Amino acid sequence: MASTDPSSALVHALRQVMRPIVRLLLAKGVSYGYFSELLKDVFIDVAEHDFPIDGKRQSDSRLSLISGVHRKDVKRIRAAGNCATLALPEAVSYGARLVATWANVPPYCDEALRPRPLPRHARYGGELSFESLVGNVVRDVRPRVVLDEWLRLGVVSLDEQDNVVLNVNAFIPQKGFEEKVAYFGHNVHDHAAAAVHNLVGEGTPFFERAVHYDALSKESVAQISERVGELGMETLISFNRLAMELEQRDAATLVDRHRITVGLYCYTEPADGKQED
Repeated sequence: MASTDPSSALVHALRQVMRPIVRLLLAKGVSYGYFSELLKDVFIDVAEHDFPIDGKRQSDSRLSLISGVHRKDVKRIRAAGNCATLALPEAVSYGARLVATWANVPPYCDEALRPRPLPRHARYGGELSFESLVGNVVRDVRPRVVLDEWLRLGVVSLDEQDNVVLNVNAFIPQKGFEEKVAYFGHNVHDHAAAAVHNLVGEGTPFFERAVHYDALSKESVAQISERVGELGMETLISFNRLAMELEQRDAATLVDRHRITVGLYCYTEPADGKQED
């Protein structure tokens, strides 16, 4: 299985997919040697968990055969247990819950579902305060810790009355590499997983569509990008609101839990593929 030559179309697609990843690696000082070792880990993990034999334990030899990774490396990596999980870091996870509550749950938002500016302390705003919001959503993190971090990341700001104001575009922090890279891993994984699911024909296809144009002026691209930002945020807020309502309804049931990611993206570059300065 590991020795089968892939189609030229697949190789071309893989080169396209890997280019931005390699650009990120080189920009952050990650060498080929380090990444190749990481790939061994991923190949073994996917071979073990996505290609099992019913009723049989996966042996090092079989995983070596499927993945093409040397058996000694398979044994070493499995013993180390280095395979990553999909879970978002706790700080990113509770941050998403706080933003969703602030933007969708009265009294933290108004009748038009716009997040209200919140007094910092409960002694000034009571239940309608930043302290109350954090205390109701996250039990084991102090509100001041959240506020300091969010101010650093640009998720919130303070107005002239010292109220905490949510940046309505704060689904992804504007600063903070660790937080951004957590979303990068989560979102790119789920987009790629949906596309791969559709390519290999594993059941009902996921929705995965895009529009492409390659003869637009720079001004036209800017106009489209601005429109995507406006309509895209409206769409994501709408899906977020629906998901929160359904999650509250589903909390009373005993059905199996599933996770979902709904995304939207926009990318542009010169038609000849060269990066602009």
